[in-house]
Amino acid sequence: MTNESPLWFKSSFSGNGGADCVEVAHNLVPTLGLVPLRDSKVPSGPTVAVSATAFTVFVDSFKGR
Repeated sequence: MTNESPLWFKSSFSGNGGADCVEVAHNLVPTLGLVPLRDSKVPSGPTVAVSATAFTVFVDSFKGR
């Protein structure tokens, strides 16, 4: 296990000054192979983590739209 904390990141494309967005934490990929996600409007709320591969497939599906 790791003692690393997620370093949350919001997309520069998020609306309302960045308030309406999902946040991700890419810094855990090297140690855990996971990308945590959370609702930026509820930062103390629940998070979900997906594999780095699944996250890449998800993001790539939106490219070119």
